[in-house]
Amino acid sequence: MVRLRVEFTTEPFDLDEAPAHAVVAREVIQSAELDAVDVGPFGNTAEGGTDEVLTAVDALLRRSLAAGATRVSLQVNVIGEGEK
Repeated sequence: MVRLRVEFTTEPFDLDEAPAHAVVAREVIQSAELDAVDVGPFGNTAEGGTDEVLTAVDALLRRSLAAGATRVSLQVNVIGEGEK
């Protein structure tokens, strides 16, 4: 099975408090069936199988835009093959 890594940020930024879209995006990624999840104030990453990452990215885009994100930047990389 191909493994993917997704890196993403949502905007607009708020340095005082995490905006609703950022909270939603993190909740989506943390509740998805992914591993190696790392969330932070300026960027987030997660790894998993192809289907799991693509399903999470779909939900991330839909839910964070609905929660007020005006921009979602993401990058998806193939990181190898592994078993799950």
